Amino acid sequence: MKALVWHGTTDIRCDRVDDPVIEDSRDAIIKVTSCAICGSDLHLYDHFMPGMEAGDIMGHETMGEVVEVGSAAKSKLKVGDRVVIPFTIICGECEQCRRGNFSVCERTNRNKPLADTVFGHTTAGLFGYTHLTGGYAGGQAEYLRVPFADATHIKVPDGIPDEKLLFLSDIFPTGWQAAAQCEIQPTDTVAVWGCGPVGQMTIRSAILLGAKQVVAIDRLPERLSMAEAAGAITINLAYDRVVERVNDLTDGKGPEKCIDAVGMEAHAAASIDSVYDRAKQALMLETDRPHVLREMIYVCRPAGTLSIPGVYGGLIDKIPFGALMNKGLTVRTGQTHVNRWTDDLLALVVDGLIDPSFVITHMVGLDQGPEMYKAFRDKQDGCIKVVIKPGETTNAQLHS
Repeated sequence: MKALVWHGTTDIRCDRVDDPVIEDSRDAIIKVTSCAICGSDLHLYDHFMPGMEAGDIMGHETMGEVVEVGSAAKSKLKVGDRVVIPFTIICGECEQCRRGNFSVCERTNRNKPLADTVFGHTTAGLFGYTHLTGGYAGGQAEYLRVPFADATHIKVPDGIPDEKLLFLSDIFPTGWQAAAQCEIQPTDTVAVWGCGPVGQMTIRSAILLGAKQVVAIDRLPERLSMAEAAGAITINLAYDRVVERVNDLTDGKGPEKCIDAVGMEAHAAASIDSVYDRAKQALMLETDRPHVLREMIYVCRPAGTLSIPGVYGGLIDKIPFGALMNKGLTVRTGQTHVNRWTDDLLALVVDGLIDPSFVITHMVGLDQGPEMYKAFRDKQDGCIKVVIKPGETTNAQLHS
């Protein structure tokens, strides 16, 4: 089969690889009908995340049709079922899964000793990510083996296009969890840093959950326009002073809820701390650029909440922890517990209350995948979200 394969920093290739096979009785094999490039994939593309090995298959936003089912998964799945595959691999049986904390499933990370060494305790296995999270093959391919498939799947109805359902795998529940863990009240201002795909889903989730106003912060006009279309107030960090503007919008008190939808590769206007972070990265003294975290801690209203869906990979410094502690801020973060939100979010799509496909700007075949990684990373062509159709040989086309 064909798949997008990691060979090193900024080196993604469309290669011929072995077809996946059933390895365990709880496995299933799906024929991939749609997959996507996620902002988290760019952390691998630029090799900011440790634990990648040449030959790893990329991708963790995937859906398709079941073509083979292991004997222990046949009570939940059958050949022909249409499924979305969450990026988190879950057993559905451990203590954490029973509590709905699916992204920290205790059983699915097959590299548990390595994860324990780095994180203290293991997290769940993830598709198409580093060997710290199990080293499982990803779904930017023609076929995908799904371990623990009886638990790790979302059945979806026929008659709804892939484009409306695919993002149940990651960015839609990630944006929803980011907003939900803020416990938004009708009087709240919610400030969202980053208007990429996760940021766009976060903005719409905060609005659906009843925020008084949502403030969206980015530097790219096309992303800010998309946020504005949803009803957000926008701040262009290339021209505006973010802290001053946010304070102006909140009568000088700061927002009650702040959400970091950027993560480890934060860009900032020519600020001292952004120059500092890039210098430390170059010297391998710091792995992540936490400009957004610093700014959120500073501007958040006392007793407010910081929600962090943005991915961080390692070590950061110069975090104003004294401000965070003295202001009594609550911090909530983590990979997404996808299956916790599935029923509610699928209902929103089926009932027409949200169409997640609004975020798609490019649709391509697998062969165009490597060039689209670069276009997405460099924000070329107004690229916000790339969907890949493995069974098609389409040229890149802009959906706008």
